[in-house]
Amino acid sequence: MAALIALLQLDFARAGRTSPLTVTVTSVSAYLQLAAAVVVNGVRGTFDTIVRTPGLASENGRLRTQNATLLTRNDELQEQLARVPATQELAAARLAHPDGIPAMVIGYDPEAATHVVTIDRGAKDHVHRDDGVVTGRGVVGRIVEVGPLSSKVLLVTDATSKLPAVVQHGRWWAIAVGTSTRVKLQYVSQDAKLKIGDRVVTGEGRSFRAGVLIGRIKQLEPVSAGALDQTAIVQPAADLTALSRVLVLPQKI
Repeated sequence: MAALIALLQLDFARAGRTSPLTVTVTSVSAYLQLAAAVVVNGVRGTFDTIVRTPGLASENGRLRTQNATLLTRNDELQEQLARVPATQELAAARLAHPDGIPAMVIGYDPEAATHVVTIDRGAKDHVHRDDGVVTGRGVVGRIVEVGPLSSKVLLVTDATSKLPAVVQHGRWWAIAVGTSTRVKLQYVSQDAKLKIGDRVVTGEGRSFRAGVLIGRIKQLEPVSAGALDQTAIVQPAADLTALSRVLVLPQKI
């Protein structure tokens, strides 16, 4: 049998072809080597995993802690960035009113029945009723209630708010009355040549010195026949929907 196999192998070799026996043996050997490699690599991988598992768990815990710290820091930086505009506005207001008392808005009317905000300054900070309140952009309102540690500010847009006002161009006098969303100028002379964009400032009064910006004329209302005055709608200069830092103006002595 061995001689026969040898003769067959020799014939295939002389013919330059691979014998079926060689193909079979080679294939079986290759499969055996592949199976052995899989087993060895699997055992080695399992061993490595068992050995490295404590270190991987420790590293995973460290990365989780680091990620949580970075997320917290990111939130803090985002909050600081969001406060920058209000801080800059407050700085501008303090330049214009060096005697002003800086305050932070700490509450709004949850039912929006009145346009009132609460600030963190009160009697201990020498805040008084009717003190004016501004931002770097312009008028916010006036103090209507004072507690030991906090005070309430009636916004200029509230329907009960009334301030003496002046249209800068032409120096036309008026009364600025809140409309819940904006401010209406009332009792403006019929002779006043009002224009969209005209600046409206405070007149000399109890709460404000003259010249503090209230806003700009947004809309001119039709004049009724026989009317002795005219009215206009003013867009407040201060963003009253996003107040955070304000300045309280002590009354003149």
